[in-house]
Amino acid sequence: MSDIKISVVVPVYNVEKYLEQCLNSIINQTFKDIEIICINDGSTDGSLEILREYEQKDSRIRLINKENEGISAVRNQGMELAKGEYISFIDSDDWIDENYLEALYTAAKKYDSDIACSSIIRVTGKRHRKKIIYKKEEFTTESDKKNELTKVPINSYVWNKIYKRVSLLKSGVKFPVGRVYEDVIWCIKAIYYLNGVVTVPDAVYYYRKNPTSIMSTKSEQNAKDYALSEKEMLAFAKEHNIKILDGYKYSKRDRYRFLGITLLKRFYYYPDIIEYCLFGFIPVYKGHTKPEK
Repeated sequence: MSDIKISVVVPVYNVEKYLEQCLNSIINQTFKDIEIICINDGSTDGSLEILREYEQKDSRIRLINKENEGISAVRNQGMELAKGEYISFIDSDDWIDENYLEALYTAAKKYDSDIACSSIIRVTGKRHRKKIIYKKEEFTTESDKKNELTKVPINSYVWNKIYKRVSLLKSGVKFPVGRVYEDVIWCIKAIYYLNGVVTVPDAVYYYRKNPTSIMSTKSEQNAKDYALSEKEMLAFAKEHNIKILDGYKYSKRDRYRFLGITLLKRFYYYPDIIEYCLFGFIPVYKGHTKPEK
């Protein structure tokens, strides 16, 4: 464990149904110079027992058991504990290709890039849908191009990437504790401050759409958390003149109903575009909210 290339941070909370698939995909990587930091965030199901079994199987696993604080606190702790050259975040209900870490690390070293990112396949039940697919290896250090390649902020995903640990810690970027949609503000900051992004074809992160996860639960608090993260993200983008936001669709929307039926929806796009959709999905108008200069 003296020459750790990648620290894999795995936040765990009530995922006994999926945890073994996740852990198997990590311990069976073709890339062996890793540590696996599994942080149990107060699970009330059998997740902790599964983690203890795997800790006995593989000496690279570091198990931390703590009271529930939420995924932001767990990821922040994982960054602090990590000893690797790079850090990878993998959610415990997801899994990765066998060559995932090797492909990302090789590409990152080839270009001396602070970030390397993989394709994403979204899994819903038995359905697999291509979310982000990279066809070629492409590297950039240019600010807007980094966002374009990673699809941020449209797809603000923490986990299909590796990040150079020293650069990440130097940036001071932390996950906001106590709320969900923490990645919306974290991703745009990390990508802005870290030097270089490289896309990696032939490496896939499998993102499971878990209907029981906190992120999948609709609630007033979740909506407030998203609105706050989006507001912070837009303010950061404006402050740093990030152009890639053109066409970004705000979470804000208005809905007009009659007898419980949606007659019209109004959507907003960055920076000043408005769209009306009949019944919520048939576009009838899209234009500027203020006259063009």
